[in-house]
Amino acid sequence: MPIVEVEIVLKPNEVIQDDTPSLIADQLGKIFNSPKDGTWVKLYQLHENNYAENGGRDNEIFPVFVSVLKAKLPPPDELQIEVDKITSSVAQICNRPSTLVHVIYTPQGSGRVAFGGKIVS
Repeated sequence: MPIVEVEIVLKPNEVIQDDTPSLIADQLGKIFNSPKDGTWVKLYQLHENNYAENGGRDNEIFPVFVSVLKAKLPPPDELQIEVDKITSSVAQICNRPSTLVHVIYTPQGSGRVAFGGKIVS
């Protein structure tokens, strides 16, 4: 059930390849051990003018933000292993250093997310 939103701050004149969302979904599906069609990825492209950091931004900084919604979150030690794998995979696919990939876990979806009108338990 993982739903993943990837937001990439674009470099000047950068074009994201059409297969990038499916490459990320396939790789994350392996990380999450999801069945076919079990990991969903939405990719958003953010123009560099729509991103800022307090105190000014280094013109070479183009981060990627990865938000992960899962039915249940793993224990902290497993979560760190998962974060490491997500970070390195997304960095490679998006052509960014790992230091610029930021992973955000939303509260677990069990009991609060519905698919097709049915709450995930």
